[in-house]
Amino acid sequence: MDINKTLAKEFNLRQEQVDNTVALLDDDKTIPFIARYRKEQTGSLDDQLLRELADRLTYLRNLEKRKAEILEAIDSQGKLTDEISDAVKNAATLVETEDIYRPYKPKRKTRASVAREKGLEPLAEILMAQDPKTVPVDEGEKFINEEKSVCSSEEALQGAMDIIAEDISDSAELRKKLREMFFRNAVISSCAAAEDADEVYKNYFEYSEPVSRIAGHRILALDRGEKEGALKVSVQLPEGEGERLYIKSCVKNASECGKLVKAACEDSCKRLIFPSVEREIRSELSSRAQEGAIKVFSSNLRQLLMAPPVKNTVTLGLDPGYAHGCKAAVVDPTGKVLDTAIVYLTPPRKDTEKAKRILSGMIKKHNVTTISIGNGTASRETEAFTAELIKEIPQKLSYMVVSEAGASVYSASKLAAEEFPEYDVSLRSAVSIARRLQDPLAELVKIDPKAIGVGQYQHDMPKARMDEALRGVVEDCVNSVGVDLNTASYSLLSYISGINAAVAKNIVLYREENGAFTDRKQLLKVKKLGAKAYEQCAGFLRVPGGKNPLDNTGIHPESYETAKALLDRCGFTPADLGDAENIKRRLSKISISQLSKETGAGIPTLSDIVKELEKPGRDPRDELPPPLMRSGDVMELKDLTPGMELMGTVRNVIDFGAFVDIGVHEDGLVHISQLCDRYVKHPLEVVKVGEVVKVRVLDVDLKRKRISLTMKLK
Repeated sequence: MDINKTLAKEFNLRQEQVDNTVALLDDDKTIPFIARYRKEQTGSLDDQLLRELADRLTYLRNLEKRKAEILEAIDSQGKLTDEISDAVKNAATLVETEDIYRPYKPKRKTRASVAREKGLEPLAEILMAQDPKTVPVDEGEKFINEEKSVCSSEEALQGAMDIIAEDISDSAELRKKLREMFFRNAVISSCAAAEDADEVYKNYFEYSEPVSRIAGHRILALDRGEKEGALKVSVQLPEGEGERLYIKSCVKNASECGKLVKAACEDSCKRLIFPSVEREIRSELSSRAQEGAIKVFSSNLRQLLMAPPVKNTVTLGLDPGYAHGCKAAVVDPTGKVLDTAIVYLTPPRKDTEKAKRILSGMIKKHNVTTISIGNGTASRETEAFTAELIKEIPQKLSYMVVSEAGASVYSASKLAAEEFPEYDVSLRSAVSIARRLQDPLAELVKIDPKAIGVGQYQHDMPKARMDEALRGVVEDCVNSVGVDLNTASYSLLSYISGINAAVAKNIVLYREENGAFTDRKQLLKVKKLGAKAYEQCAGFLRVPGGKNPLDNTGIHPESYETAKALLDRCGFTPADLGDAENIKRRLSKISISQLSKETGAGIPTLSDIVKELEKPGRDPRDELPPPLMRSGDVMELKDLTPGMELMGTVRNVIDFGAFVDIGVHEDGLVHISQLCDRYVKHPLEVVKVGEVVKVRVLDVDLKRKRISLTMKLK
């Protein structure tokens, strides 16, 4: 198999794009680096497509490796033929390859292997020939051998049928057809595993659905219910359908031998084939569902990390709580902690007047303009208190309820202890909640992505695959934004292209020992950061106020001469980057294609350089709509009525819809059928996490605390 040609065909790309991309990956270039600084070679493939291509490249290479192992194993048995060799080489998937290898794979002791040891394989061949003249009982008598425990013709025939059953089950061609039949016609069913089964799975106690139509989230629900012992799950074909496939293929006539072969087919289907294929189908369904869930989680995580920051504000973070009070922390626009306190807004130690004095004093002293409230325990009471406080304070204030998922994990972590050794665990959470509003990306990278809670069944996913996918998302987000080399935590730095955790810590250590970086080239003085790592990371690290103004842009050092030539054409130098408006006006008059011919630089690279010169230190998140901040009255669930229209923030997107925060503590569900007037295959086609949307209330279930919403407003 020519892997590169296969990739070009599968991804509908030019061969040159694939060849160049594979060469860059083989040269250990990272995805963010390739996506940002090697656009000419790849044809401007984005990071997500590059990751898909890299994953597929790995799969195909592993497939070729496995094929080579299988061919060698069959050849060592002296059974390799041109036909087998061609079949293995042409197999498109690992499953097909393993099916071909199945007859030659060393097996544990089976009924068929015992029969072969007794010398009954020739009898099996006689039966499979299905000669109408053959009398099976007479042939069986010829193989009676008491030394080998074959004491009768019936025992000999049974052993021969065991061999036939196993041979039939090993047929790669028939297994492939049966698998296709299962996916096309089978039904997946479930029932309660016991009378006291968990009521959480009540919807699946008497459930069935065609395999061809079942949604991924229902597969994951069945898998979890089965794993927890609440459900029994099975996949079955219509009665007799699978058996007919094998009988039609293996039985030649209605002779006595033919009848025995038919019986062997039925035995093989029931005892060997169906249980095996059912496991394969379940595994494939689960794998597809998991990949789908990981993609949804990845998309949600990407949107959450790329949420617009609330910049240049002094923020009060509130971590709500009952018995231990509400923890408060004020942080400046850079995230530095200015003040902390604990106030009691709820019983048993409720003292709202004192809380107002303390918090209003902090707000006035530090000129707080935004308040960030965690959405956990006592969030409702804290939000109501905040809305009341805002009315009583002359300063202009607004607040937002943010997800505190993972905040407690972070606050108790070694990283948090290193950042805030002077604060206890609870106050660290308040700091984290404040920073989540100011810069979601910088704060959330400190937390295990699985703990952020923007997916479905994330804890049921294969750990290695989940970690790999989510790390890729975080890498792409961090590198697309870039980081300040002089203020970034080592957690943030460790996601930068070419930098691992050890090097990230060395950068922070160098900063502490030598002061702030003034030039990107100083990175080469950092321990374990060599020329190759520098090439990968330099363009993503910003040095505000450094010696070279270009160091505060996304322009890679390798393109500095091109950038200077471009500025020179406009009558500027790098020192004039602060005059962005004039630079932008003059750049707009220059032909990029003509400049490409003059400088030899590619058009994609030149276009990126122009964008950076027009807006030095630009943040792609600034181009997104701002988050929904609140300052008015707080509503409760009982205040909602059908028909009411509200603005809300999408908190989570799953296969069957989206959960929207409308300011009543309980998120409302917009079912996939209520997202818009057209057919939607997946909610991600319509909404994204963090998006501000207008919704209308359809129904409110006070008892179950459920809100049904619609985005169809007409």
